[in-house]
Amino acid sequence: MALTGTYLRTLDEKKRLALPKRLRDDFGDPELTSLMVAPGTEKSLVVYSPQGFDAFAAKLASGASHQNYVRLFYSSAERVELDGQGRMRIPERLAEYAGLRKEAYLLGVQDHAELWDKEAWDSFVSRHTPAFDELALKAMGG
Repeated sequence: MALTGTYLRTLDEKKRLALPKRLRDDFGDPELTSLMVAPGTEKSLVVYSPQGFDAFAAKLASGASHQNYVRLFYSSAERVELDGQGRMRIPERLAEYAGLRKEAYLLGVQDHAELWDKEAWDSFVSRHTPAFDELALKAMGG
């Protein structure tokens, strides 16, 4: 199932945030105990299930990937465990990369989730929403 939705989360002092049950279920693994977190574009973080991360890695391996991107991406990617309350702890260096403060959005984005600082996501939405129709046409090949 495609991951969807926008969830406002609060990070605690240990950089933990609760993964919404619906999003956890949509990752498609009822035994999900860990996730892969890595740098994304525009100072966001990408969050994959272990199986989703392997599928993304296969896509990277089959394409003409840029070696410097591959180095930066894989060297920063980390497996994070889900605790008994369904929380994941964002590693400090990834939290710094994304500028995560107290509030963050966790977004479902098809085969992965993205984690954005609240202010950065709000800014992204206000910049790109006016061009939604144009973006939709491009995405659909029109």
